[in-house]
Amino acid sequence: MPLGDRAGDKSESRYCGVETEFDDDVPQLLLSNLSSAGFDFVVAPLMDPSYRPSLMRKENGGSAVLPFAGSDLVLSPAQWSSHVVGKISSWIDLDSEDEILRIDSETTLKQEIAWASHLSLQACLLPAPKGTSYANYARCVHQILQGLNNMQLWLRIPLVKVDEDSTDVNSDNLVDSWDLWNSFRLLCEHHSQLSTAIDVLSTLPSPNALGRWFGESCFLTNSRGYPCLSKRHQKLITGLFNHSIQVVLSGKPLHNVSKGSADLPTGLNKNSSDGAQSHPLRCYLDYIAFLYQRMDPLPEQERIELGYRDFLQAPLQPLMDNLESQTYETFEKDAVKYIQYQRAIVKALKDRVADENASSITTVLMVVGAGRGPLVRAALQAGEETGRKLKVYAVEKNPNAVVTLHSLVKMEGWERIVTIISCDMRHWDASEQADILVSELLGSFGDNELSPECLDGAQRFLKQDGISIPSSYTSFIQPITASKLYNDVKAHKDVSHFETAYVVKLHNVARLSPPQPVFTFTHPNWTPDGSNQRYQKLAFEIPNDTGAALVHGFAGYFDATLYGDVHLGIEPSTATPNMFSWFAIFFPLRTPICVRPGSPLEVHFWRCCSSHKVWYEWCVTSPSQSPLHNCNGRSYWVGL
Repeated sequence: MPLGDRAGDKSESRYCGVETEFDDDVPQLLLSNLSSAGFDFVVAPLMDPSYRPSLMRKENGGSAVLPFAGSDLVLSPAQWSSHVVGKISSWIDLDSEDEILRIDSETTLKQEIAWASHLSLQACLLPAPKGTSYANYARCVHQILQGLNNMQLWLRIPLVKVDEDSTDVNSDNLVDSWDLWNSFRLLCEHHSQLSTAIDVLSTLPSPNALGRWFGESCFLTNSRGYPCLSKRHQKLITGLFNHSIQVVLSGKPLHNVSKGSADLPTGLNKNSSDGAQSHPLRCYLDYIAFLYQRMDPLPEQERIELGYRDFLQAPLQPLMDNLESQTYETFEKDAVKYIQYQRAIVKALKDRVADENASSITTVLMVVGAGRGPLVRAALQAGEETGRKLKVYAVEKNPNAVVTLHSLVKMEGWERIVTIISCDMRHWDASEQADILVSELLGSFGDNELSPECLDGAQRFLKQDGISIPSSYTSFIQPITASKLYNDVKAHKDVSHFETAYVVKLHNVARLSPPQPVFTFTHPNWTPDGSNQRYQKLAFEIPNDTGAALVHGFAGYFDATLYGDVHLGIEPSTATPNMFSWFAIFFPLRTPICVRPGSPLEVHFWRCCSSHKVWYEWCVTSPSQSPLHNCNGRSYWVGL
């Protein structure tokens, strides 16, 4: 049964499995672990652990039936698929110096995966690599992946990082577990059907080192169960719950907890049935369920955005395309954004017109890119709040939105205050100049929807001492690990998709270093012949206790100053709370870059302009050289 109900969470995190020993009575195995004990699936060996191909050839001439755990007919296809994860024999060592063992291992691996595929299992758990040499293991896994349909392969990785304060036994002989995983998946070319099964040990690496795993497709196992985990273990598991992992309990019980015991740790289920409590790991399942159930419900905004998590979307082409009604409606529901705009307009009106002149001076305010009118409404509400008189021009190029604007003005009785202009702001000849110019032309990267070009064209009808809202905005980038996003781009099998920036609700990512500013634009810009082309070189430092990290690309954000101290943005450290009009932007790298501690990541970004388009180019020059992405806007550009 699921771990519990958590409002808004329909992910795989609700399900918990248990690792079992080999049992050729699979129906009884499911009965004792699922029906009686309450687990959702088993991770069970598919092959008798005593099986060795070389011995069978000697004894039977290779004609004997393979010792699998029962026939495929003992369970229905739905039961195999939903309740069984295949556990590949743990003895296999495909990089052994013993040739017989190596050949036996390769044969067994392929036989077990073939059987699992025949059973329509959703996943198989691969044993951890033995030692530091695993090239042949990775080669064989890669070969297998080429022929798999939908089954996932989970590579077991002990969660180890060799810190100076590590207390794990034999830590001198251990390698950083993330390094092990990264090297293995590189040999398998980042195959989307290969992910990790993390073995959580009694001690944990540093928080920064753990953070790398949030950018991976992870599956969690717990090799040492405790009815009460340390605070760091609790934080790790609840953090991974938010990234749709599943927990598998593994090993022997370390606590003798009897049914109904008054000494059960807080949160454990004291009302389990006799059959459930008789399972040796039941108290640990109850504790995992307790951790899951005490998590805060997903906020309403997060629930709305669930379907957009890690989903790549093409950015808008605001000048080339007219927005649809549904898009307008989505943006208009963002009340927080328009509250911020109204606050900025209130401050601008008060600065523009003194209280003693409020009844005698009329402020000319132009909304450029008025859409269906939310900024017009915000401006008029600001005028009413401050007692200032307004004359409003609503300039909009989309003829369909203009129809809605006319209807709104008539319905609200704004005919004497609001004049609607159906025209591109860059080509309109205004009959008078504006005191205040208001726009909402910002994209996820600030300038990526051509706000600089549009406002440069519109500022000719702004008074020399006039006010622009927003008055400035800055773009930011930060390096991220994002395996899912990388694989989604890679699936297109062309260069152009790696040279395209995507709007995406980032979720399964690891943010490796704090964001840094890239380009800043200020309005109005009275600089003669001012260019909107930009270039910036940035150097990011990965914290030493993170260990090595893989950069799949860069997350982009913006922060805008609307007016005075009123700001709006999605840069994580200053993001406007509860605002949903913008997701981050993602600039992928064609080849991921591995960054070692103490080695700076040097990245170059360009904003390029021509007479008919604007585009970005980017590359990495340290610690290794990447190709220049999107040269001359060959793959991705925004049309003027």
